[in-house]
Amino acid sequence: MTDYVGLTWDHPRGRNALEASSGDLGGGDTLRWEVQSLEGFESAPIDELARRHDLLVLDHPHLGDALASDSIRPIDELFDEEQVQAWSEAAVGPSIASYRLDGRLWALPLDAATQVSARRRDLVVDAPETWDDALALAERGLVATSLAGPHAFLSLCSIAVSLGDDPGRGSAGLFDRALALRALDLVTRLSARAPEGTALLNPIGLLDRMRDRGDIGYIPLVYGYVNYSSPILAFGPAPAFAGRIGSTIGGTGIAVTRRSAPSAALLAHLGRLLSAEAQTVFIPQHDGQPGLRAAWTDAAVDAAAHGFYSATFSTIEAAWVRPRLAGYIPFQSAASALVRSVIVGERSADEALDEIEERFAALGGGASTSSATQGRGASASIKETA
Repeated sequence: MTDYVGLTWDHPRGRNALEASSGDLGGGDTLRWEVQSLEGFESAPIDELARRHDLLVLDHPHLGDALASDSIRPIDELFDEEQVQAWSEAAVGPSIASYRLDGRLWALPLDAATQVSARRRDLVVDAPETWDDALALAERGLVATSLAGPHAFLSLCSIAVSLGDDPGRGSAGLFDRALALRALDLVTRLSARAPEGTALLNPIGLLDRMRDRGDIGYIPLVYGYVNYSSPILAFGPAPAFAGRIGSTIGGTGIAVTRRSAPSAALLAHLGRLLSAEAQTVFIPQHDGQPGLRAAWTDAAVDAAAHGFYSATFSTIEAAWVRPRLAGYIPFQSAASALVRSVIVGERSADEALDEIEERFAALGGGASTSSATQGRGASASIKETA
């Protein structure tokens, strides 16, 4: 008999379904969930958390540190190959691929999310399709950008992807410099007339303010939260350049830590959470955001979410996967601070990009260490990072 303890993030999307399904697992085993803030989820040292918990809800960029500290168990060591392959084929976009590293799968894609656009339906009737359209709205003071925490850097990466870059996949560094300069200029111009105080807000805070205060009409890149989709607030594709959408996948996976000796009852419980039935019924009914394509393409699930899934499906299917390197989480935070310094005029774009590249090189960043397969094709073969 074992009393297992998991750690998830403190938001209805992150905790409600897990808590509702926890308790008695059978055979005398139990499971309870503790929570941490969104900021803790984005930045807490993974090895410390793994020493205190049996299950961890994490984001794929944590994998580098998790593997370096030998903190989590390979999923394909716990479940048979047929089951892992079935999940790999069923996951939406690169959500399971993002947890594939060094030839192993390290987490189960419970929740799938990527940066999409959000708008107030009463202030912005038609969602911008291009970055030029988004800039036109910014000139009217209707646009806020997601800049707090790691999000300024993630927005920069997504815009660079839409311009044709594939950050971290080449041998010359993180960015194509010309494209990164264009992307940095674009995020700076988009942010110039944002409502006061919005630069300090995380995605949840931005969406709360958009819904409640009505001074934000449009956010071009913000992590999608199905809980906010409503007759007031609509989500849609991220803006595109020459038809190419740029977005950085997020979402969460469940990892099993090395401290845990998972029983058959615990593994069966995890398997049920990733079943088509749970993903299309139980998870949405408990404020969750499913990780399987079956739920994202289910008409009833989409209708209950005011069209959230159908409106953002194309964006998540094409999402970019971040490098998963040891030390990436603090790098991401430092890089985001550098992006913000350009936006507020404290540094030049070239100076900031030089330092970002130096910090990335110090991680050992390059094609051999950050390769990742993207999109639906990646999902069909078992993958990499989210």
